[in-house]
Amino acid sequence: MPEPRRYFLLGPTASGKTAVALQLAPRLGAEILSLDSMLVYRGMDLGTAKPTAEERAAVPHHLLDLVGPEDEFSVARWLEYAGQVEQDLAARGRAALYVGGTNLYLKALTAGLLHGAEVSAEVRRQVREEGASEGGLERLREELKSVDAASFARIHPNDRKRLLRAIEMYRATGRPLSQWQEQWAGKPEIGAAAVALLWSREVLRRRVEERFDQMLQHGLLDEIDRIRATGGFGPTAAKALGYRQMLSHLEGACSLEQAGERAVTLTRTYIRRQMTWLRSFPDLHWVGMEDPDSMPRPLASVVDEAEAALLGRPTPE
Repeated sequence: MPEPRRYFLLGPTASGKTAVALQLAPRLGAEILSLDSMLVYRGMDLGTAKPTAEERAAVPHHLLDLVGPEDEFSVARWLEYAGQVEQDLAARGRAALYVGGTNLYLKALTAGLLHGAEVSAEVRRQVREEGASEGGLERLREELKSVDAASFARIHPNDRKRLLRAIEMYRATGRPLSQWQEQWAGKPEIGAAAVALLWSREVLRRRVEERFDQMLQHGLLDEIDRIRATGGFGPTAAKALGYRQMLSHLEGACSLEQAGERAVTLTRTYIRRQMTWLRSFPDLHWVGMEDPDSMPRPLASVVDEAEAALLGRPTPE
């Protein structure tokens, strides 16, 4: 069976991808596949800006609500789900419009998974327990220095997450993480029709703050409380931007104002990393979301340009 046509609508957090995708997908004969690592979790709706029930009814969406927040989830599992959806789309003559901004998912889908580099739950548990023990992080840093000097030099001493990941990869595969990354680097191309939404930094910073305020007004804290009262948050879901900071507030570690400021600041930092990553792709067409006077462009104009770019047509005047 042939693979379905693939299109990509990319962009950083808070760039308005959902609104564009809802109008763009029907024009492409496509259904929407989420390219977001946090939209896989059921119940985490407000804090992830998950498409609403009405939006999903307007255009079929896939790769949402795959597991509970208490569950672990990997890029390998996401690729399996994506492959199943693509087979169904191909059988029905539909195209796939991937929408999102999770860099790892995009890389795995377009360049292939790091074959053999999956880490078992047992190895991950052992490394985390060692890291949580007294003096454990220092011992792990010394281990990393001896087995993967390149990663040791690159990872900041306070970056616990990347330290643990580097040790996990070495213990699971017998090869340094730096070698896996070199193998995976390749030529930075998406290799499929792709567009990304572009805002000025100042406007995007404001959009992040406004969007987070709306999440709180619509009940983000209540959503988090409901999840805590049921299965709770697993290690991955608990790290989601916004959720992690609000959990700290609910646990009494900081005020709501402090948690909100921290969430907005970290989201802006994450956006800078997303933009740096996206700018590395030479075959990505950028669609400006503002006109020369720094006013938001009409949605119809944005969709027209995105459609033309994805279908290889001249950009409309």
